[in-house]
Amino acid sequence: SPAGMVLSVLVILLLSVLYEAVKMGKAVLLRRALQALPRSLSQDGLTEPQEGSSSPGQGSPSLMAFPISFPRWFWFHVGQTLFHVVQVVLGYMVMLAVMSYNAWIFLGAIVGSTLGYFI
Repeated sequence: SPAGMVLSVLVILLLSVLYEAVKMGKAVLLRRALQALPRSLSQDGLTEPQEGSSSPGQGSPSLMAFPISFPRWFWFHVGQTLFHVVQVVLGYMVMLAVMSYNAWIFLGAIVGSTLGYFI
């Protein structure tokens, strides 16, 4: 039916916009993760300070203890991983819809990607 086709095209358009939004969110999260990394990438820079160390500029040892909490860059990496999973799932859903070889669905995916990138 025509209403079903219009609804399908709109859903694919929105999925494509969401795919582009997730892609941009992943890039923003990557930038924040890189800013959260220590200046030195040596093993000493990635480990957290021990109790009683007096390194200026380091986080509080009680907030950075391994069993309770992880370093900030670790949580950014977890966020990036989740964004990646969502991006892959959305990408495969849009690809599956395009593989129906319906011109309207294909145009919905193209317009959605264009709008998502533009926004």
